[in-house]
Amino acid sequence: MLRPIVLLWIAAGLVSAPAAQDPSPLATPPSEPQNTPSPIPPPAPPLSVPVVVEPPENGVVPKEPVEELWRDPGDVRARNLFYGSGGKQHEPRGAFTFIEEDMDGTNPKFVVKDQDGVKWKVKMGTEAQPETVAARILWAAGYYTHDDYYVREIHVENLPEKLKRGQEFVEPGGVVRGVRMKRSLPGEKKLGIWKWSNNPFTGTRQMNGLRVMMAVMNNWDLKDINNAVYAVKGHEHDLPPKIYVISDLGATFGTTGFNPNHKVSKGNLDSYKESKFVDSSTSTEVNFNMPTRPAMVVVFNPKEFASRLPMRAIGQHIPIADVRWIAQILHQLSVEQLRDAFRAAGYDKDLVDGFANIVERRIAQLEQF
Repeated sequence: MLRPIVLLWIAAGLVSAPAAQDPSPLATPPSEPQNTPSPIPPPAPPLSVPVVVEPPENGVVPKEPVEELWRDPGDVRARNLFYGSGGKQHEPRGAFTFIEEDMDGTNPKFVVKDQDGVKWKVKMGTEAQPETVAARILWAAGYYTHDDYYVREIHVENLPEKLKRGQEFVEPGGVVRGVRMKRSLPGEKKLGIWKWSNNPFTGTRQMNGLRVMMAVMNNWDLKDINNAVYAVKGHEHDLPPKIYVISDLGATFGTTGFNPNHKVSKGNLDSYKESKFVDSSTSTEVNFNMPTRPAMVVVFNPKEFASRLPMRAIGQHIPIADVRWIAQILHQLSVEQLRDAFRAAGYDKDLVDGFANIVERRIAQLEQF
């Protein structure tokens, strides 16, 4: 039997194939050599080389993530911060029907459904505007948020004669002014809360980037109950089985710590402008000045005061590499996009410009590390 290497030589025309054996026992003598030149042999057909697929590193095939906090936002400059994550197509419109009052948190809320059967959570009071902005900026940076919209006026049918909270925001005829409306996704289910001190993303740049975002926006109300884990099934968007979000962003763009005067501590340009952003830094980490200790008046509420002291760690000891990472993402936002986020929350022009300029300066400060 011919060896495989010889067969290759024959195919390439480098050697001649041996003559076929005559079935007769007598061998036929070789013919005399001819003077005519031998024709140039055709090129050998290409050899088929099997494709070898290298096994993945450590022999583990990567799987689709089952839970996410952040997803690459792509071209940040293309994101529309006026309409936010829900876009224009999902903005609330038409009449709404009252379902129930929501007694969670400190700000008054109730649930309605629209003419298409979609549920919305309506938040009244001082948190409505800053939360609308915060959700847009977080979404622009790649973090999961709800579809939030600020609406100057809505009409609610079947509204109770008197709400347990927030009745001062209700006018005759079911008119409610200055609200944030949070859209519930079809198939959405809250699975529980997640903790700042211990969660699946602890120590990752995505979690550390979120900590930086809280400092940029002066979100001082970092209680674990303001965080949520959701499962969304059958939704039109491509979502992992579990998404981690900050479900309450109302205590933003004001002071750096708890103050019982919410008109000062939330969505207040003077408080935001006068607050200190960075506390200190080293060659390896940054300490932000947020959240700070509560106002001294809170000392008379020992339980509230003690519950907020551990939150200080959220803004401390953030690796400088992760600060640079989130800064590179935020750097892509234009000041006009930032203005759109504040315009979407119903602020007047002077406040829009004032807030947007401070956010822009803070992003520039992050880039210095």
